[in-house]
Amino acid sequence: MAKLSKNRKDAFSKVDSDSTYSTLEAAKLVKETSTEKFDASVDIAVKLGVDPKQANQMVRGVVALPHGTGKSLKVLALVSADKEAEAKESGADYVGLDDYIEKIKGGWTDIDVIITMPSIMGKIGALGRVLGPRGLMPNPKSGTVTLEVGKAVSDVKKGKIDFKVDQFGIIHASVGKVSFDAEKISENTEELLQTIMKLRPTASKGNYVHSISLSSTMGVGVEIESKSLV
Repeated sequence: MAKLSKNRKDAFSKVDSDSTYSTLEAAKLVKETSTEKFDASVDIAVKLGVDPKQANQMVRGVVALPHGTGKSLKVLALVSADKEAEAKESGADYVGLDDYIEKIKGGWTDIDVIITMPSIMGKIGALGRVLGPRGLMPNPKSGTVTLEVGKAVSDVKKGKIDFKVDQFGIIHASVGKVSFDAEKISENTEELLQTIMKLRPTASKGNYVHSISLSSTMGVGVEIESKSLV
């Protein structure tokens, strides 16, 4: 078993594993116990009482974090010629269509989000094997397939994120950076949690939120009180 470093031991000593904290308290602890030598992401893991294998219990949505994620996302806009100027003006890093489709077929995926239009999805469908495993496939439910290309690009750049429950019933997302004020991390966290609550499937019975953990990229997990969300 690997030995804990002095910093890791110190971090663990500051968090009571038997206690739960408010979002603000958790944010402060995450900042205080972060031992990374870089500006780490602040990540959240929300364990839900749903069965993702059942279509009527899938939880997926989008949320605009009030303070963004702190990440500079690379956005590719696969659009028709008449929408290219709109996408560029809104901040898209790459704009085009056929040339980029060919690049993706060749294995290029140096992007974080793809925005496209309904009329283009026929061409993009063939890229499913490349984009699907990387979570890059555009989807109307996440707002990445739309005629409002400029707004979609702008929203992503400002901090709009797409999330969905994984096969184990857990939602993973980034809610900021360790360099953020604790208040901003807390507000981003609460915005995401409230959105998740609104998306509770009618087929979900019993306890919906089982646990919530906040941590820096390689830091200690801090459990957030979930009963107040009910």
